[in-house]
Amino acid sequence: IGNTGGMMDNIISSKLYRPGSVSYVSKSGGMSNELNNIISRTTNGVYEGVAIGGDRYPGSTFIDHLLRFESDPNCKILVLLGEVGGVEEYRVCEAIKDGRIKKPLIAWCIGTCAMMFSTEVQFGHAGAMAQSNLETANAKNIALRNAGAIVPETFEKLPLALRDVYQKLLSEGTIVPAPEPEVPKVPIDYTWAQELGLVRKPASFMSTICDDRGQELLYAGMRISDVFKENIGIGGVLSLLWFKRRLPDYACRFIEMILMLTADHGPAVSGAHNTIVTARAGKDLISSLCTGLLTIGDRFGGALDGAAEMFTDAYDKSLTPREFVNSMRKQNKLILGIGHKVKSRNNPDFRVEIIKEFARNNFPSTKLLDYALAVEEITTAKKDSLILNLDGAIAVCFVDMLRESGAFSREEAEEYIKIGALNGLFVLGRSIGFTGHYLDQRRLKQGLYRHPWDDISYLVPGVETGRTFVSQDKVTEKGV
Repeated sequence: IGNTGGMMDNIISSKLYRPGSVSYVSKSGGMSNELNNIISRTTNGVYEGVAIGGDRYPGSTFIDHLLRFESDPNCKILVLLGEVGGVEEYRVCEAIKDGRIKKPLIAWCIGTCAMMFSTEVQFGHAGAMAQSNLETANAKNIALRNAGAIVPETFEKLPLALRDVYQKLLSEGTIVPAPEPEVPKVPIDYTWAQELGLVRKPASFMSTICDDRGQELLYAGMRISDVFKENIGIGGVLSLLWFKRRLPDYACRFIEMILMLTADHGPAVSGAHNTIVTARAGKDLISSLCTGLLTIGDRFGGALDGAAEMFTDAYDKSLTPREFVNSMRKQNKLILGIGHKVKSRNNPDFRVEIIKEFARNNFPSTKLLDYALAVEEITTAKKDSLILNLDGAIAVCFVDMLRESGAFSREEAEEYIKIGALNGLFVLGRSIGFTGHYLDQRRLKQGLYRHPWDDISYLVPGVETGRTFVSQDKVTEKGV
């Protein structure tokens, strides 16, 4: 009873799973755990132990429990662990003298060091302070010894005194040890076992790019302070978190260039349009941004991965640009990364020109870009708008960067294409623009958007015209 026992392995080592012959009462819950250990090592164990606490006005006292132990035939040895403060130990002295306690009583009052201080000392418990000489640990130890209790010279000698009493009662036959039961098989406390390194918790998630457990945040093993000291920029941070390695400076600058070029392409494209409509509906930034991002796919902005796979596959199969175009035509498939609604060979997309110029001036090799431009020569001969668009230019140049930078093996480069790294660049870049459109609409305090009727073809059954309008008279009559 009391705040004692410790972890399960401690309970087992102190033999608290079965009764012994020694009963104790202690002021301290923590020290009672030490008594469990001492008693288990020097006798056949604890029969009952109670920690009454160190308050000035406890719920029960030493004498209450010692008299119970005295009347219990299963209890053979009594132990009292008192402390400085209070006078309850003197009631125990009286019980020994008048014969109410006859069983061997081993006692000690801790706090004898208090006499070494020149002023009164308040120990941990509320009642652990001597307000008179009678309340000192020394005075109470002397009184208990004079009354007939077994009081050792120091606390360190208490185990020896306990062993001597136990051996004496054992030889007299007063104590007859019971057969030892089978030790319960109790699993070791998980937290303790984990601290000892005996077990590890199965991980629900794994992360190989970031570690926030230490004193300093790590990006792929690089300290966040070093990120700023070396001024690696957004491209460098992205290379660490996406690719788990430092890429060459030109590759980091290329990544930043992609983010800048894909940040926005006006309010008319589907992603920006959705963001604007949602913002004008009064939704929050996250909701508005998500509606725009959900439009990204092969038909809008997300063709980077597809274009990279198509051009890479054709190049690796050693198909000539003409063979590649013919094979896609036979399969009735569009070549992702080729074609634009507005731009054409005579009205070029200057974003593509910027990408091509940077790649040619900085990359070790632009084999796939050169292949894609050869394909463009063939497609634009058929139709002027079938140019290598921004998605296609970024895709082929990024593959050139992955393959030629020396930072990746061929297998790693292929894997990053397959798992969506290129589309991730478009998503990240376009999020900048979508957020801008959201803030723009909120700043302008634009109201709820409703699409005009005259821009919708209502194909109502029984009505021959493509567009159906409600007359002004009917609108007035209905009050709508």
